[in-house]
Amino acid sequence: MIIRTPDGKSRALPLPEERLTLGRSPANDLSYPDDAGLSRQHLVFELNERKWGVRDLGSKNGTMVNGLRIAGLATLKKGDAVSAGHLRIEFAGEPAQVAPIFVFVEEEVHPTATTTVATSLEGLIGPGDSSGEDLSKTRVFQGSPQMRALINAGQQLVKKQSLEQLFQIVMDLSMDAVTAGRGVLMTLENGNLIMQAHRGEGFQISSTVRDRVLNEGSSLLVRDAQLDKSLKERQSIVLGSVRSLMAVPLQTSDRVIGLIYVDTPNIVRQFTKEDLNLLTVMANVAAIRIEHARLADVERAEQLMAKELQQAAEIQRGLLPTASPDVAGFEIAGQNQPCRTVGGDYYDFLMFPDGKVGMIVADVAGKGMPASLLMSSLQARVEALFEEPGDLAAKVTKLNRFTKNKCPGNRFITFFICVLNPATGEINYCNAGHNPPLLVRASGEVESLPSGGLILGILPVVNYDEGRCRLEPGDTVVLYSDGVTEAATPAGDDFGETRLADVVRKNPALPAGGLVQAIFDEVALFTAGAPAADDITVVVARRTS
Repeated sequence: MIIRTPDGKSRALPLPEERLTLGRSPANDLSYPDDAGLSRQHLVFELNERKWGVRDLGSKNGTMVNGLRIAGLATLKKGDAVSAGHLRIEFAGEPAQVAPIFVFVEEEVHPTATTTVATSLEGLIGPGDSSGEDLSKTRVFQGSPQMRALINAGQQLVKKQSLEQLFQIVMDLSMDAVTAGRGVLMTLENGNLIMQAHRGEGFQISSTVRDRVLNEGSSLLVRDAQLDKSLKERQSIVLGSVRSLMAVPLQTSDRVIGLIYVDTPNIVRQFTKEDLNLLTVMANVAAIRIEHARLADVERAEQLMAKELQQAAEIQRGLLPTASPDVAGFEIAGQNQPCRTVGGDYYDFLMFPDGKVGMIVADVAGKGMPASLLMSSLQARVEALFEEPGDLAAKVTKLNRFTKNKCPGNRFITFFICVLNPATGEINYCNAGHNPPLLVRASGEVESLPSGGLILGILPVVNYDEGRCRLEPGDTVVLYSDGVTEAATPAGDDFGETRLADVVRKNPALPAGGLVQAIFDEVALFTAGAPAADDITVVVARRTS
């Protein structure tokens, strides 16, 4: 059998030995989960006494064979057409070549004036459109059949419907308005014509006709292709048995977004100039409606994405500390500010049973949703690995191996962890490629904490070192992400480590939380209020006694 989908694609499928199920559910032999017209279990093809049949499985929208809805099993013969949802399935009875619904034939066509008519939307509407002129009073539309067709089109196109439904409605309206035998509607997608709806198949469309419609916005009518000397022997005419054809642009106010092609093999009725005028204006109305529907789809998608991002931001905020640890003799605080709704910076505080406190800052390469997902994964691994305060280097080595196994090739993570012993002021730390935290002594002297190794996720095997330092009363250690030091002015100057250290020196009396806020304020002042280009995270620990 041959399965034809709404996107114009065809698929020849040999039938199995006994049965073949079809529907939206993935449990079917043929699953089309995106076809809203199908039920989860829609139909089954069955082989009974060496004859194939199709049985509807109680589907909501029914199964049609040659246009008639079936109940129970319907025996199939060669050439029968089964319709289900938006699928058309032809029972070939034997292996068959699948012919495309349409092809463009490369040929130069110079139609003779006696059989071919060309017009354009601008020629029909002219300046009267911009002044609000009633089309029903113009010469083109003084006939009641055309007016009825336009009124019907307006009533149908104003209804709320999906783009897929809209394409088919436009196709049906166009064919009914001009009594066409076959028709196809195509839109331009990234420079390519994509079929969106059709009635009939086997179209052989001249590339010259296509190009004139798309490039010039022309509407073309060939009254009798068999009488036109330049057309009657063309492949597109002979193979399609075409007698009369029209092609018009789907044209908005500023561009052509596709075309409608209709033809008829019937010499009893040729297309007329009035048909061409009517189809041209209908195509313009349809094009505007299609563009509005597309914009509405984009707006809905953006609203959904914004809602999902807000929910993701709430989840991410829940992964970060909600309060600073209360540690005798120390003040500790932290803050994170993503440059987008969600971000890739991570900080955390770990409270160990022996009274020690862990402080972590990490930065996932990149921004937005991908970085936030990796940040969440990192947070889960950290909680599992760092249940005890000792042997930081060995644990970071394991964390690197896990990260390398799970991280995409174009992603990596900088990571810093330190463990503070409040009783002695000693800090053990390991730095995996992160910005070295600043240790600002009470005297104003500045040191950095670089010991560790390579960033996480680059190499599967990396050996890390563990560094040590000691905080004395009045000393402050500042953990931060590169969003702080790389914050830039409109002229391109970086905030830098020197300015960061200066903020700490100038505010020796501020509590840790106030110092964190002072750093954020200085960065905002330095960048002249420009939106942050990267996530910003700051953690401060100050020894008070």
